[in-house]
Amino acid sequence: MKFRRAAAECERKMDRQALLRQEESSSPVRNNNDSGYNLGRIVGDWRYQAGLYSLLSEHHGLPGTAYTNLRGVALVAPWVMYLGAADIALSLLLPVKLFAPDLVYRVSSWIAYSVWRWVQGIFEVGNGAQIHFHGDVLPQKESAIIVSNHVSWTDFYMIQALAQRSGMLGQCRWFAKIQLRAVPFLGWGLWAMGLISFSEATRFTAQKYEESKIWCKQNGRPQPLHLLYPRTKGFIKTVQHLRKAPHVKAVYDFTIAYQHRNRFLAAPDMWQTLKLPNLTSVHGYQFHVMARRYPLDELPHTDEELAKWLEERWVEKGEWLESRRLEWASK
Repeated sequence: MKFRRAAAECERKMDRQALLRQEESSSPVRNNNDSGYNLGRIVGDWRYQAGLYSLLSEHHGLPGTAYTNLRGVALVAPWVMYLGAADIALSLLLPVKLFAPDLVYRVSSWIAYSVWRWVQGIFEVGNGAQIHFHGDVLPQKESAIIVSNHVSWTDFYMIQALAQRSGMLGQCRWFAKIQLRAVPFLGWGLWAMGLISFSEATRFTAQKYEESKIWCKQNGRPQPLHLLYPRTKGFIKTVQHLRKAPHVKAVYDFTIAYQHRNRFLAAPDMWQTLKLPNLTSVHGYQFHVMARRYPLDELPHTDEELAKWLEERWVEKGEWLESRRLEWASK
């Protein structure tokens, strides 16, 4: 009886959430046959069942965690096996690179695309993460240097979503800490990645934010809101080197924001992104990314001016994040 009462309570809560989303949306109310909204009546809909089990687990301590964990394993296991095969294929391509670099680049880019497109599909399609895009529309197939704030593991989904929209998912190259290459499967393939940079060099936390504020005060630097002060040396070296390359046309500045119910910059952890169904509609996670494009030939030329340029971008990013926070807090 306790389980039935809890299930009924969760059903009512989910129906209320769906009704509120319909009222807030500017689009017409969905048809009653839409399984994503007709939650309490289509018991055979796996999306409804998954959301119900998750709410039961979260709010009542009832069976749900085991379900979502098994669901996550079922979704991820085929991808992990494919990723392992992809890592082996990439390793076998290393000797070929000596005499056929262009071929290896094309093949490795195709492998990278297939790997990242699959896991992006798990996140967006399988688990219902709805990503909102803001700012500039990026050109198709353009090579660029990308800088971004760093909140959580989930950040790479935001960046890959933009890369996919601009036709460059397979060509993404990540600057990665050497320690990450020891991460089983995913880290082993990072040698093939390697030109998106998190300029803060570490994830945002409340403690690191306080440390950043102290450092900025001591050194007379502006402290960006909701961000760590960027480390400029890596950015300067990258720009000064790649501005000589004719195919690199711009710097993209991405700002990533999350909201989980009333918690700003709260993102799901890695396992949650892979196992939880209905991340946005049921679990309440919001995913936002703002893109700005700056032509590379318009950036300053001296190291000091480039450092100042990046600092100004971070102050602007903080202002945008604060506007998101205030907007979401008012709802």
